Amino acid sequence: MLDSPRVCVQVQSVYIESQSSPDEERFVFAYTVTIRNLGRTPVQLLGRYWLITNGNGRQTEVQGAGVVGVQPHIAPGSEYQYTSGAVLETPLGTMQGHYEMVDEQGDIFHVAIPVFRLAIPTFIH
Repeated sequence: MLDSPRVCVQVQSVYIESQSSPDEERFVFAYTVTIRNLGRTPVQLLGRYWLITNGNGRQTEVQGAGVVGVQPHIAPGSEYQYTSGAVLETPLGTMQGHYEMVDEQGDIFHVAIPVFRLAIPTFIH
C-alpha cells in the first residue's frame, strides 16, 4: 500500500446548534471534505477510515465503503466535495483518518485526512 502525494484533502467543520442538545451531552457537527486529484491520472475513492476523539479522550473508529453512499471517480485536475456529520458527547473533539483509493493501474493507496477540530464556537477562542 502506497501513500500518494497526488491527492489533497481539506476539511472544514461547523457546529450545528439547531440539532444539538448540550443538556443531553449531544453536540452535532457537520464537516465538508474537498478531495482534489493533483495527479495526471484518474483515481477512485474506495473506502474511508475515521478516528473520532471526543473532549474526554474517548475514541471511536468508523470505517466503510465509499463516502455518503458513493465511491466517486475523480478525474485529473478535478475535485470531489461532500458534507457529512458527527455527533459527540462533548463540545470539543477531533477527527482524522484516511481514504483508501485506487488508481487506473489498480494500485491501492491511502490518502491521509489531516486531523481537524470539531468545536462549538465558544471553545475556539
